[in-house]
Amino acid sequence: MFEQVKLGYDMNGLEPHIDQLTMETHYGKHHAAYTKTFNELAEKAGVSNLPVEEVLSTLDKISDETLRKGLRNQGGGYYNHNLYFSTLSPNAAKAPTGKLADEINKTFGSLDAVIEQLSKAAIGQFGSGWSFLSADKDGKLYVTASPNQDNPFSEGTGRTPILALDVWEHAYYLKYKNLRADYVKAFWEVLDWKAVEANYEKAVG
Repeated sequence: MFEQVKLGYDMNGLEPHIDQLTMETHYGKHHAAYTKTFNELAEKAGVSNLPVEEVLSTLDKISDETLRKGLRNQGGGYYNHNLYFSTLSPNAAKAPTGKLADEINKTFGSLDAVIEQLSKAAIGQFGSGWSFLSADKDGKLYVTASPNQDNPFSEGTGRTPILALDVWEHAYYLKYKNLRADYVKAFWEVLDWKAVEANYEKAVG
């Protein structure tokens, strides 16, 4: 059974950057619904015993188009939100260290530069979607944006997302209304680079 990531903070723990009502709605309702529906569809498709990453990476094996689309949307929603919420913290490390820091400097020039690229990708994403920082098996980093609940797994890139910035309206509209850029700026105040660093180390082995 696929389970929502357990929060390491209270619903009001990310204020004032992300407010309690948004957390209650986003995590407690939207993410919970993605998780519930994904479990139902995975059971129906006979893939509930597989890791979510494998389900999303092998969607072409699902012959039923409706079921395949459902797994892509609901499974993506489940995975993306687990990644998003697990990298937020009221005591966020403001910068990575070690191999991730080295790779960021090598690829983008600086931490500020990768933040700028991820922010630009998020703000520029038309409609609902995400921006991702992902790593391939060699440790190389990529900044991308995806529509809806797609991600590098369902898009077939072979890369592993290590950071996800949610720009669906339900992630920010209660507090920031149509000011997506203000929300994206606030996101970096609670993004825990220590968690992202752990994701990177796991992705590259």
